[in-house]
Amino acid sequence: MNSSFRLSLVMVLFLLFVRCKAQVPSPSNGAYPIGVTSDTTFVNLKDYSDDFVYDMKYATKDNFLKAKVYDCAECYLRSKTVIALIEANKEFIRRGYRIKIFDCYRPLEIQNKMWEIVSNPIYVADPAKGSIHNRGGAVDITLVDAGGRELDMGTPFDYFGIAASHSYINTSETVQENRKLLKSVMTTANFNAFDSEWWHYNLKSALNDKISNVKWDCD
Repeated sequence: MNSSFRLSLVMVLFLLFVRCKAQVPSPSNGAYPIGVTSDTTFVNLKDYSDDFVYDMKYATKDNFLKAKVYDCAECYLRSKTVIALIEANKEFIRRGYRIKIFDCYRPLEIQNKMWEIVSNPIYVADPAKGSIHNRGGAVDITLVDAGGRELDMGTPFDYFGIAASHSYINTSETVQENRKLLKSVMTTANFNAFDSEWWHYNLKSALNDKISNVKWDCD
């Protein structure tokens, strides 16, 4: 093989490589996460959609613990949870709303911190058993309208009382309709509702995933 032929072959292979790379969709296109080899890989929701509103309560002291337990506010989830959540949000956007996120994946280390502050399984899942949050398959959410205003759900996030239950009917028709809207779209997107907490949703296929302590870097 002479040198000019080798050079031509190298150039052809290089151009083919560049072309293939250019055809790989980016996260902003809403495609399946790049570099993900499994639907249980952890990814940052912000890398795949700009359509969510964030109020990450446990990265502040504005929560029932009255303590900041995350070093910084990020919404990491299993990639399959991200895909399902984006699909749900597309439907909400079609109806004039968007998802506002309070909490996402919670490393086991953070679950331990929460348990140290409030060691009561009524309020915090025992880290010995873990929660779906520790598996990257749970989200705590509400809805906002086109002006960014939260829909009336009857109680604040993390209100631990009967009034926060989906089955609670001693509330206004507006609250009932808002909760029904949230629940109907989320369950259609393959999430389960948690009866005592109108804000909490579990991805059905994440229930048997392993508890994780994977942590993200803070800039």
